[in-house]
Amino acid sequence: MARAIVFPGQGSQNVGMGKALAEAVPTAREVFEEVDEALGQNLSRLMFEGPIEELTLTENAQPALMAMSLAVVRVLRRDGGLEFGKHCQFVAGHSLGEYSALCAADALDLDVTARLLKRRGQAMQQAVPVGQGTMAALLGLDFEAAQGVARDAAEGQVCDIANDNAPGQVVVSGNVEAVERAVELAKERGARRPMLLPVSAPFHCALMQPAADIMADALQQSNLGVPVVPLIANVTASAVSDPAEIRELLVRQVTSMVRWRESVLYLRQQDVDNLVEVGAGKVLTTMLKRIDKEISGQAISEPEDIEAFLKSL
Repeated sequence: MARAIVFPGQGSQNVGMGKALAEAVPTAREVFEEVDEALGQNLSRLMFEGPIEELTLTENAQPALMAMSLAVVRVLRRDGGLEFGKHCQFVAGHSLGEYSALCAADALDLDVTARLLKRRGQAMQQAVPVGQGTMAALLGLDFEAAQGVARDAAEGQVCDIANDNAPGQVVVSGNVEAVERAVELAKERGARRPMLLPVSAPFHCALMQPAADIMADALQQSNLGVPVVPLIANVTASAVSDPAEIRELLVRQVTSMVRWRESVLYLRQQDVDNLVEVGAGKVLTTMLKRIDKEISGQAISEPEDIEAFLKSL
């Protein structure tokens, strides 16, 4: 059995995430404390108690989701004896989850990852003035049809495909007017339920270039090593281990499409038959069922999930 451990992206956050884990397992509590210290803020209290509006702010949600994922990983590795290489052959993450994956695979230190994600969240939020950009899910259209909608809706503005998540689940991003046109066009072309998403910025499109420039500087100044198992990169949907290449892909990722559907299919080609989603929610596990039914999936976030998974190793 080959296994990949995968890490969720923005949208999976919820108030209370990590609370039971921190209370039950000292190893997990350490991670939350280290992230709080690295950021100089009580992020863990925001995770455990809310309010949701503050937790959902991009600059908080990104390091918070990473902290949740890494708390689980540290418990699995330190307390449960999980070994990367032996029990896990690849890592991958959805958007910010790529940073969680690199930290889990020892390519980035926890404090560095927390600060990079705080910076990334701030940069992405500031790249486009509020109200000028948005995103929409074109549910029910296949990738080629969604590409056509994005192209025809642009009309000189930006309307890019931001996420190819699963068959029939494509997200576009760009200028508000262009994305609204895309929703209308998608309806005309048979989309089941195209809808604008409640996001604070148009992620993964050309409008994010100012954020990509900031992340290029931030990543250049950060130590990034070779991951202990290969990363499946969002931008290429293929395996990468070279730190220089990873750095470049993380910069490109800010403005590029997240090729999640293709990433899962690539893992299947590498004989991966088990995908373990580590951290908040079950978004990636749910999408897996639409991409490839041959791969088993499970989500791990609570103490009982960890216990059950370790017994299965």
